[in-house]
Amino acid sequence: MTDDVTLHKPEEDPTLATSENGDPVAALLAALNLTDTGARTNEDIFTGPSQWTAHGRVFGGQVLAQSIVAADRTVEADRAAHSLHGYFLRPGDTSLPITFSVDRIHDGRSFSTRRTQAYQKGLPIFSMISSFQTDGPGIDHQIDMPDNLPDPETLPSIADQLGHIDHPIAQNWAFARPFDIRHIGTPIYLLADENRVEHQAIWMKAISPLPDDPNLHRAALAYASDYALLEPVFRRHGIAWMTPGLSSASLDHAMWWHRPGRADEWFLYLQESPSAQGGRGLATGRMYSQDGVLMATVAQEGMVRVPR
Repeated sequence: MTDDVTLHKPEEDPTLATSENGDPVAALLAALNLTDTGARTNEDIFTGPSQWTAHGRVFGGQVLAQSIVAADRTVEADRAAHSLHGYFLRPGDTSLPITFSVDRIHDGRSFSTRRTQAYQKGLPIFSMISSFQTDGPGIDHQIDMPDNLPDPETLPSIADQLGHIDHPIAQNWAFARPFDIRHIGTPIYLLADENRVEHQAIWMKAISPLPDDPNLHRAALAYASDYALLEPVFRRHGIAWMTPGLSSASLDHAMWWHRPGRADEWFLYLQESPSAQGGRGLATGRMYSQDGVLMATVAQEGMVRVPR
């Protein structure tokens, strides 16, 4: 969190998907309900709204999820997204809608590949390649989920942790996010982790039910995958979100969907950081359904700068 926050007034702009004084899940669904403009060059063109944030920058998970939705719109219905690799190029502005262009790079017998670019003011803010596959039989294994974990309902929510703080970002995190996030162990919103470990585990789920659309749930998991993923880097180096002068940003993001799962039911997000160097930190994550099914794997490198 930072104190130099410029508050935007999304209610003045109908192109914004706002959760301020509204329903965060409805705002999420509005953001993912892209408009097909009908424009065609050699690419498919869609537009989508930006969600309000207290600091005025588009949440990376939002543009990530919107980009996979845009790509999915151009693929045969029997082909589901199984991977994406994207780069965050510029900060997005929440006061502006986003334009998405999808290049149909390749359609094979089993796989389809798409390139999605997200634009504001004619400049790309995010670039992604994603792959889709027709479902079929094959080899199957997974790393098992850890056992003896606390039930998510017994853990404090972000609202419990931050809801009492009179700060726009704290209030946004506590009440305006479409996902309930509950740390197993002490969160690092306000204070650093004294143990200096490079791993953490959190329970997550959408705060209200989502439609029964597997593609939407994959997109929602992509949205949620950008939450807290750099926190293992922070923990290892004694950094909290409230550390004065902290500057961090997602640089790239990769995700692999393994098995179907719901984003509106509790899932475990295991995260760890294998390395940090040069002002960058790498983090990986695994998402398990509450009954132990490995749904997805995530990797992200981020910029992390702390004043000496």
